[in-house]
Amino acid sequence: MNPEQSTHGETTYDIEATETKWQRVWEDLQPFRADDDSPREKRYALTMFPYPSGDLHMGHAEVFALHDVVARYWWQRGYEVLNPMGFDSFGLPAENAAIRNDEHPDTYTRANIARSIESCQKYAASFDWSRTFNTSDPGYYRWTQWLFLKFYERGLAYRKNSPVNWCPNDQTVLANEQVVGGVCDRCGAEVTKKELTQWYFKITDYAQELLDGLDDLEKTWPDRVVTAQRNWIGRSEGAHVTFTLHTAVGERDIEVYTTRPDTLYGATFMVVAADAALAAEIVHPDRAQALEDYLVEVRKASDIDRLATDRPKTGVDLGITATNPVSGEEIPVWASDYVLADYGTGAIMAVPAHDQRDLDFARTMGLPVRRVIDTGDDNPEETGVATSGDGTYVNSGPLDGLADKASGIRSIIERLEADGRGSGAVNFRLRDWLLSRQRYWGAPIPIIHCPVDGEVPVPEDQLPVTLPMLTGADLKPKGTSPLGGATEWVNTTCPTCGGPATRDTDTMDTFVDSSWYMFRYCSPHDDTQAFDSAKVNMWMPSDLYVGGVEHAVLHLLYGRFFTKVLNDMGMVDFREPWAAQLNQGFVINKGKKMSKSLGNGVNLGDQLAAFGVDAVRLTLVFAGPPEDDIDWANMSPDGSLRFLQRAWRLSGDVASAPGVDVTAGDVALRRTTARTVHDAAELVETYRFNVLVARVMELVNATRKAIDSGVGPADPAVREATEAVAVLLSLVAPYTAEEMWERLGHEPTVARTGWPAVDEALLVEDTVTAVVQVKGKVKARLEVSPGISEADLEAAALADAGVQRAIDGATVRKVIVRAPKLVNVVV
Repeated sequence: MNPEQSTHGETTYDIEATETKWQRVWEDLQPFRADDDSPREKRYALTMFPYPSGDLHMGHAEVFALHDVVARYWWQRGYEVLNPMGFDSFGLPAENAAIRNDEHPDTYTRANIARSIESCQKYAASFDWSRTFNTSDPGYYRWTQWLFLKFYERGLAYRKNSPVNWCPNDQTVLANEQVVGGVCDRCGAEVTKKELTQWYFKITDYAQELLDGLDDLEKTWPDRVVTAQRNWIGRSEGAHVTFTLHTAVGERDIEVYTTRPDTLYGATFMVVAADAALAAEIVHPDRAQALEDYLVEVRKASDIDRLATDRPKTGVDLGITATNPVSGEEIPVWASDYVLADYGTGAIMAVPAHDQRDLDFARTMGLPVRRVIDTGDDNPEETGVATSGDGTYVNSGPLDGLADKASGIRSIIERLEADGRGSGAVNFRLRDWLLSRQRYWGAPIPIIHCPVDGEVPVPEDQLPVTLPMLTGADLKPKGTSPLGGATEWVNTTCPTCGGPATRDTDTMDTFVDSSWYMFRYCSPHDDTQAFDSAKVNMWMPSDLYVGGVEHAVLHLLYGRFFTKVLNDMGMVDFREPWAAQLNQGFVINKGKKMSKSLGNGVNLGDQLAAFGVDAVRLTLVFAGPPEDDIDWANMSPDGSLRFLQRAWRLSGDVASAPGVDVTAGDVALRRTTARTVHDAAELVETYRFNVLVARVMELVNATRKAIDSGVGPADPAVREATEAVAVLLSLVAPYTAEEMWERLGHEPTVARTGWPAVDEALLVEDTVTAVVQVKGKVKARLEVSPGISEADLEAAALADAGVQRAIDGATVRKVIVRAPKLVNVVV
């Protein structure tokens, strides 16, 4: 160790030399390599694996620092900890970089992975690097393709033609979950609609169970994640209702879903999604061109825009009518963009008096409005404001006069079922997962298209279907997959008939790769199977999953879906992959997201060079609760560094030998140490990491005070306290902790030394200080027994001379006692 002089005139250690030194020691010792055969109780600490975009940034620094507190704590508590790291290396960023640089995406990706691993190791994250893999390795995506085929066998992977979300910039389709506020979540381009034949996973088969599972997860998952998933799944109860359409070529039944079948008497028209196949099928020939012209405009709008309540209503009269199944009334059928093609059958019954969008459409198009529930509000036809509350049925035939909504719904459903015109039903907002992408850098879909045999799965012994070598201009998006141009790769033979056939040219969404990676970590080098089920069942579900709330619906919902399917396949014995979850906030600067264009970017490398890894980690952990955003402009890594120097100096001042009998040490300092260690465990387990750091700072100050006072550096309590500081700091500032541990005369590594033992007797306080207030002001402090009764505490307070002087003969109206720490006298 080479001492150096800091800017504050204090002796400290050489940060750069210390970091280099301990990286080498850890490389030799491998303290965080998980042992499958260990008899110790197992814990699985999982952090969302990153995309290898280059070096670490402030966001990575925060999540790894927070995650590491828990992983290292578990090691100290005696668990065998699986804490792996890999890279989500397929996807658009690498492909777009390859296009710009005229190289293969794999070249770009592997260079970034090497850099990321080096940075992670310098950052002292306690990852088990022996289990690392990349999703773009054929050895991994072979099993992604295998899982796709297993889903296909079970009817959970299928192909259909439908209007899909299209990103004009990236020239690929997007799942509904990847459209945020009407724009692509990757590049920010405005999303449009396009008619394509695409691959889907049938996640809707698991909609109810995905919803039900949240009841248990809400105990250990953040509220906003659980709420986001509930809302996205969107369960509703209602009825399927059959209307008869009268088209130019004859009658045709169409089924619609409604949550309010009791308002059927108020359905004065129907609306079909303009871009649904149904609209083109039923439109009167005289109105076909008008519909086609209207579709040109419809396809320019995103789903979010189309559903906006304040958007002007537009549409086309399809020139046909439908029969209302309860009233027998003939009502017009329109096409509009405020109904979505993938909602039910793409058609709705419109009840304008009680639905604002229907009312706006009716008023714009001059369609009738009929109130069927009298809520006591003014007539919507006159006010232009739909009424959605409960009330008494009117204009509703046999329901007139009834004021019970549940009875009204039940009565109408019974009638529909009796007439064969409908039934009670449950519906979900959730739609099937669109997984195919028209880009190159992803796992090829292992299906062969044969003119004779149709869709034919690639035989398992021919997996993986590896990507052909494409670079530069060959990768540029063209509206269809770049793989379509690789004719030698595309053209193949049918595994069934042996005739000429073609490969599917789409690749899988990268969220498919990340829906099962946590299982692969349990046996990452097994080339005989996707994962070893016995090892997965031994380690999983993961005990904690740390990552960003931006994945509340996307990745977390998909991973839960995969787990349920794998359980049904008998591959795992659990149905939820992550037992608990922790979200971190964002690292911002000057109140805004970091951006080069805003001039407020913070380079992590510069911060590490200036203050060292430990100071940056400590600053991020100490900044506040994990879920809060951190404004780096308000942070003080320099202050963190000064604290670490004070802690380090303690280890040089301890004058007693290792193994000294600490029971003879100063009792007051020993009590402080015992209470700090005891409370630290609860603080980690409740994710109050910032409070943990504060308590360690208090212990450092108490120990320094003891050294500088009559207790002195040779007192065994000073060694006990300093060793506790080193162990607790190992969760946050591993380099400083290792230096302290070595100076204290111990062998490395402090990270595996074990949690400090606590003498329970030291946690029992002999006395506590009770504060006595009169008229809201403190008038006395009494040293009392922790077990004092409320009556005795009240008597002691009222007998105190200072309290008597404060009362000064006034009438005592009330005495509020909170034994053993507070008495409030009201006069």
